[in-house]
Amino acid sequence: MFHVFVTRGEHGVRGGRAAMPVAVWCLAITLVSPLVSVGSADEVATWGGFQNGGKPQATASLPVEWSPEENMAWSAAIEGYGQSAPVVAHDQVVVTATSGEQKEQYHVAAYAIESGARRWQVTRPNPSPQANTSMVSRAAPTAIATERGFIAFFEGGLLIALTPDGKVRWERDLVKAFGKIEARHGLAASLEQNAEDVFVWVERQEDPYLLALDKQTGEVHWRVAGVGKTSWASPRLVPVGEEPHLVCSASGLIVGFDPADGSRLWEFRSIANNTSCTPMPVGDGRFLIGASDGRGETTAGAAAESNGLIRIAPRDDGSYAVDYQWRSEKATSTFGSPVVAGETAAIVNRAGVLYRLDLETGEQVAAQRTAAGGIWATPIVVGDLLYLFGHQGTTSVISLSDGKEIAENRCWEAGAETSAIRGGNVLYAAIPAAPYWMVRRGDRLFAIKGSSTP
Repeated sequence: MFHVFVTRGEHGVRGGRAAMPVAVWCLAITLVSPLVSVGSADEVATWGGFQNGGKPQATASLPVEWSPEENMAWSAAIEGYGQSAPVVAHDQVVVTATSGEQKEQYHVAAYAIESGARRWQVTRPNPSPQANTSMVSRAAPTAIATERGFIAFFEGGLLIALTPDGKVRWERDLVKAFGKIEARHGLAASLEQNAEDVFVWVERQEDPYLLALDKQTGEVHWRVAGVGKTSWASPRLVPVGEEPHLVCSASGLIVGFDPADGSRLWEFRSIANNTSCTPMPVGDGRFLIGASDGRGETTAGAAAESNGLIRIAPRDDGSYAVDYQWRSEKATSTFGSPVVAGETAAIVNRAGVLYRLDLETGEQVAAQRTAAGGIWATPIVVGDLLYLFGHQGTTSVISLSDGKEIAENRCWEAGAETSAIRGGNVLYAAIPAAPYWMVRRGDRLFAIKGSSTP
């Protein structure tokens, strides 16, 4: 079952675009994930945002084995606590965090890649103070890197653009502009971008909205109604022919928006429990989607059949047919989104079982329990290896050629972790910044250097 919408609502658009029957807004791959080239040999490849714009893959040589005693280039304390992923650009790694009993302050901090020395930090008041507990998001949205610096968003409604050396270019208080933000467990949607705009998804309980702002000035280009469902996923640009769709996934509903003006292109409702995983692009008009058991939303089994590959197919009349290419029979996700791993889709459930499904047919290729356990970070593919970063601190490295688990690693001693529900030593994200892995714990950043063979 699917629903298709091609009409446009009354909202702000830029000159001339509203007249287009179906906006054609070309987007080169390099604009989805900017700043991905490597300059001199001393520079590192950039990771420009959450899931690297839907491309959680790396080609450079990266460490395979490490421990708290070996391969640790450095670790650095982060002021406060945060759940966002690091961003690497402009020869530095940037993270966000919040501090105070009521999350009174938000921080954006930059660290030198080679040493971990803090280069700068910008602190701003939270427009929406809230008790700082593990039951609400804490600096969960991941920032983006742009050609002019960085843009960070915080769940309390603060949006701030910074130069590479930490000077404020512009900032917006979304609470002041559009009203208070209240959401179940807080917001977690990271930023998305194209050549012109940064996209901000505020899926609050009342009057949710989606924004497009000019990356250079912070000017609002358009604002439209949000999805209207519970979500902690992020918006993602999915290529469809010559135009991208901005796809937002929330409980029981996925919506495709036109990034040019915010109009709804289609809606898809044959899904359940899809509150946490972000759509993962798989070539033209296709994306992987994940759903989880145990969220109290549907009956058992509904989550498994909601994991799968969805296709967006243009019709001759300008509308879109949206449906599954295949559905999973057993695999379910946790907070980590499904990813493309070679010729398979890799899905990890809350118990740490890795399912690999044929990317074209959905047929199960393998299922194995891993040392990583449940993952909150997006898995990353490096050549023929799949890295699973468990939320309790254990990383499993899986060979895609034979399915063997070839390494089990930690950044801190086993037993030092605290309960994830209490928000202690939780591994939230890891990103490649060759020759380093950058691993983000709530309160600390780890840099792992040196390639090794098990």
